[in-house]
Parts: sequence; C-alpha cells; structure tokens
Amino acid sequence: MKPWLPTPLVPHAKAFVVCSSEAIHRNERLSNQNLQYPKTLRIVRCRAPHFDRKINTVEEDLPAVTDYKPEDIIMGDNSCNDGTHHSGAVQSDPELFDAQFQELVKEITEKDLTDPVLADALKRLREVLLYNAPGGKRNRGLSVIGSLRELVPPTKLTQDDVQRALIVGWCIELLQAFFLVADDIMDASVTRRGQPCWYKKEEVGMDAINDAFLLEGAIYRLLRRHCREQPYYINLLELFTETSFQTELGQALDLMTAPPGQVDLNRFTLERYKAIVKYKTAFYSFYLPVAAAMYMAGINSEEEHNNAKHILLEMGEFFQIQDDYLDCYGDPAVTGKIGTDIQDNKCSWLVVTALGVMTPEQRAELESCYGHHDDACVEKVKTLYNTLQIPTLYQQYEDESYQRLQKLIVCHAQNLSHAVFLNFAKKIYKRNK
Repeated sequence: MKPWLPTPLVPHAKAFVVCSSEAIHRNERLSNQNLQYPKTLRIVRCRAPHFDRKINTVEEDLPAVTDYKPEDIIMGDNSCNDGTHHSGAVQSDPELFDAQFQELVKEITEKDLTDPVLADALKRLREVLLYNAPGGKRNRGLSVIGSLRELVPPTKLTQDDVQRALIVGWCIELLQAFFLVADDIMDASVTRRGQPCWYKKEEVGMDAINDAFLLEGAIYRLLRRHCREQPYYINLLELFTETSFQTELGQALDLMTAPPGQVDLNRFTLERYKAIVKYKTAFYSFYLPVAAAMYMAGINSEEEHNNAKHILLEMGEFFQIQDDYLDCYGDPAVTGKIGTDIQDNKCSWLVVTALGVMTPEQRAELESCYGHHDDACVEKVKTLYNTLQIPTLYQQYEDESYQRLQKLIVCHAQNLSHAVFLNFAKKIYKRNK
C-alpha cells in the first residue's frame, strides 16, 4: 500500500478512501488504526473543506476491507474514478519531487555558501543545475521515494523521511547529470533531452568539464546537510562513491572498446558488451536508487542487497539494450536526442547481435561503414540491420527478457516487496524514450 504523505491539515480534516463508486470518509483517527488494508488500497488525506464538487459520503463504519474488489480501488493520489482532480489534496510524488528541486537549487546557490567572492561561481552553478538536472524522465530519482514507500509501513513513514528520500532522489539525478555532461563531450553528442548539449552552448565549451565536477560536488553537500545525522549516512556515502567508481570503470571500458576512428569488430563481443552495460549503466540507474531506499528503510543485510542487485543489474541490461535500439530506431522528437552510436563506433547490442548472424560478406560491408561520420555509411549500416531483421530480434528479446525479470523477482525478492521491482520494470517495458 502506498501511504499518504503527512501534510499540514485544516482542523477536522478527514481521511478518505476513494473508490470507483463512492468516496467514504471517517474521522482522522481511522488512519492511525491497525487496519489490514489490501495492497491496492490507498488512503488519501485531503483538506476536506476544499473539495470543488460534491461527493457521496457515509458516516457509519467502513465496510470490511474484503467487501472491496481490487479493481474498485484507485491508486491515484487525489482523483476520483472519473478523473476529477480535487484541489487541496495531497500532492503526488512527481509533484513533490519537482517542488523539491527548486528548494535544492536555492539551498545550494543562495543559502549554503555565502562568501561574496563566490557570487559569480554560484551564479554559474545555478545555470548548470537548471539546464542539466531537470528534463529527464526522473525514473532514478523517483524510484527512491517509490521504493521507500513499499519498504516502510505507512504508520512509520514520517514527513522528514519523505523529504530526505526526495533529496536523495535528486542526488541521483545530479549524479546522472554529472555523467551525461561529461559523456556528451566524450561522444561529441549534439542534443540531450531535446536541447543542445551543455558543452555545445557557445559560452560554455570545454568549461563544461568543470561544470560536471560542480554537479558531482553538489551531491555530497546535500547528503551531508540532510542525512549526516541519520544512521544510514555512511552507507549512503559509500553507496554513492562506489557506484560512481563502477560507472566510471564502465565508461572506461566503453571508450577503450570503441576508440574513435579505430574500428575493430573483433572487440565487439557479447561478454564485453555485458560488462560495459553492467558497470556503465546498471549500477547507478537501477541498483543505486533501490539500495539507497533499502538503507533508508533500515535494510542493511548483505544478503538482501545482493538479492536486489541480482534483479536490478539484469533490469539494467534490459534498459541499456532498449537504449541501444532507440538510438538507431527511436524518434529524436520523442527521445530528445539524435542517435550517434553507429557514427561513434559504439559497442551496442545491435552491432553485437548483427555480428552473430551475418555472413562474411555482410561483415566486410559493416566494417567498411561502421564508425564513420558519413550519412551514406550510417544508412548502409541501418539497411544491413534491417536485412538481418534486428528489429524483430529486438522485439523477441524484449518480451523474453521481461518474462525472465518477473521470474527473477519471484526467486530473489522473497523477503522484499515485489512491487519495488515490478514498478521499475513497468516503467521501462515497451518504452519509446
């Protein structure tokens, strides 16, 4: 069950259970009773006087929870079954997350360091944050609060816990921004999230290297300010530093496997590809947010973290293969970036898979065209992929991988909420950006 977020309420506020056929309210004391709700039930805390339309209510005792069917319960945060939005209701996690970002920017650039000689540098940091941190899907950052809600009983989750989870989530988004600013320089990328890459801006250029360091430094200032009094602080620090190092090792493997202008298809093995994906993407994109939530929930067992890691690294591989496919076949208007893996001589799932099914003649053609910044060469590679039915092989892989992930969750998440992993999987399955 996803809990409500405690917020300041007007006097005599009510706790509402929002159902498809009726909205039932009772006095606020009900929300503190030890009722055994099904996992699909959501209590929504509202400022009762602020409803903008009449809803049906009953004053008598709530029916037994077993009287409701799962499909009768709405998982939304402040909507009735007809989609009507009620003003004054609790904000959703994405809304809270976005609001927290504005506070963090102000904290880092206005409240944290006040030495007047740093004014220009802090102004630059603000520009870096506002340009590079927002604009993504926010799956990593939102997964911290989402996972924490699944791991901690609602009666034990305080407003401070929620705020810290939002902040740790933004620390992961800043880590992502740090990696992307640097990665775009190394890959000579053109666009990111539907706008020019940061280093491509005329007044930025290679100064973006230091801007990436600023983004990384902001992470640890935020963790120190908001989490150092918590018992999990050291675990979080070690998690972030270890994950950063693993990601940087993965980036090193990627760069070494595909140096610009030096095409060597013999380097593009499935073993090397899996190593790059595991270290460059899976650790920070999937294990990091869930592991952070686990530590914040007091789950420190090495066995439980290893079980979670087993599932999440597999999920990270699934995600990266999707990313490779979208680089070639995705719509730039939807993905927000122009794919360059073919031109950049990248060890992607597409080229590794193609090498496993092509003829010697096709391999020679691939070798003559791959890694060249020439539109004609890029089109020849794409035509070759289509001839080899790479899109069909990808669709088969995606379906099989999703089924395999579900089995892994059942096998390795026996003592953890399956929803933590299923929520992640649903976000990325059949994605188009």
